[in-house]
Amino acid sequence: MMQILLESVAFIFGIASVWYAKKQNILVYPTGIVATVITSFLLFQAGYLGDMCINAYFTIMSFYGWLLWSRKNVENDFLPITTTTSKEKKIGILLFIITIFVVLAIYKIFNYRLKADNYVDVFTSGLFFTAMWYMARKKLENWTLWIVGDIIVVPLYAYRGMGILALQYFIFTILAILAYIEWKKNLDSTKPMI
Repeated sequence: MMQILLESVAFIFGIASVWYAKKQNILVYPTGIVATVITSFLLFQAGYLGDMCINAYFTIMSFYGWLLWSRKNVENDFLPITTTTSKEKKIGILLFIITIFVVLAIYKIFNYRLKADNYVDVFTSGLFFTAMWYMARKKLENWTLWIVGDIIVVPLYAYRGMGILALQYFIFTILAILAYIEWKKNLDSTKPMI
């Protein structure tokens, strides 16, 4: 009963967090922190260490994003949406690769025998770690990574018997597609006319 209650709270706050991200509302971070802390606990209990690490990282990055989004700069009253620079793309690729090795090392440290679904978990960990870093910096490409990762984990969670998480990530996929469209329009409307 307690697990269902915790999953439900994480579900509601997770959906709220993605909705706020879509709207560029700073409440993305406090709602996300609640969702990721609860989800980390649930995943640890279930033995899904890679997914647990993702959510623990999301919690840390939520504090980082909260700080970045709350800062005002000279040109704008808020952090503007931009696309990744070539340097940021390289950092993203490096973060993706490092994440894969770190998550594999965590499985090894905990002496956890990797199954086929764990390798999917490791791959999506890399996608999600990079997406969260891009989102904290308000990079449009964060939504592309969320969409790809969400599409992969929906059947993964269904296979694992975690129906509420599968449903949540299905909703995340839809919201991420809508968010990409909204952020792209916002970005296009702020580009100077030539």
